[in-house]
Amino acid sequence: MEKPKTPKSAKTPRASAARAKAPAGSVPKAAAVKPRAKPKAKTGRATRRRKIPYSPEEIREIFRRFSIQRPEPKGELEHVNPFTLVVAVALSAQATDAGVNKATRGLFALADTPEKMLALGEDKVRDLIKTIGLYRNKAKNVIALSQKLVDDFNSEVPRTETELVTLPGVGRKTANVVMSMAFGIPTLAVDTHVLRIGNRLNIAPGKTPDEVEQAFLRIIPEDYLFHAHHWLILHGRYCCKARKPECERCVIADICKSPEKTVDVPAPLVELPI
Repeated sequence: MEKPKTPKSAKTPRASAARAKAPAGSVPKAAAVKPRAKPKAKTGRATRRRKIPYSPEEIREIFRRFSIQRPEPKGELEHVNPFTLVVAVALSAQATDAGVNKATRGLFALADTPEKMLALGEDKVRDLIKTIGLYRNKAKNVIALSQKLVDDFNSEVPRTETELVTLPGVGRKTANVVMSMAFGIPTLAVDTHVLRIGNRLNIAPGKTPDEVEQAFLRIIPEDYLFHAHHWLILHGRYCCKARKPECERCVIADICKSPEKTVDVPAPLVELPI
């Protein structure tokens, strides 16, 4: 009996066609099923944690000594309120605190609120901060930041990271600095000094600021977290310097595991002038 022909509009799947043509008992290549490979363990940056050569006791001792050396560390950016702090930190990208302070003294004398900054205008802001790197783009951000505060936040600086990073020119680091210095919220902002300390000492290694931040947050004792940001910055700025660490002046030289370390005897642990 003749088999009915398949209508032209109906398409036979390739696997079915292969089975139809294959000899009995054989398995066509197209229909062969490969065994499912076992899923690989996640090794991405977000999940990978590198073991550090410090015990919890050593880490606590490091921050204990920092706390004696600088009991009340302060940020070096000059500001008069949360708004001027946001502006100062945003301007400090790729610039020194001293350079920013020199430029913002005149700026903040004229404009210490978002409304006053908008009234000043972008051209005037640009002229006042032109000694700072990237001043043209930064002037645009200052005006845009001020406008957003007026439009969306009733001229008040928000207190959460989620809201702060919506401001033009404000990233995670700036948000963390503002949350800590303006509102007393324990955070850890990672700048070039903190990034260097984390990797040079192999205490919080990471390729990006976010990785170093998370590494530090996992190990810093909670009772030392509030000031940890400033302790690390000041230690990197004045002792564990970028070009060459001054190990003879370091109060944690005996604990430090850096391969760059030149001495093993710690400097006298005394309170430093502010």
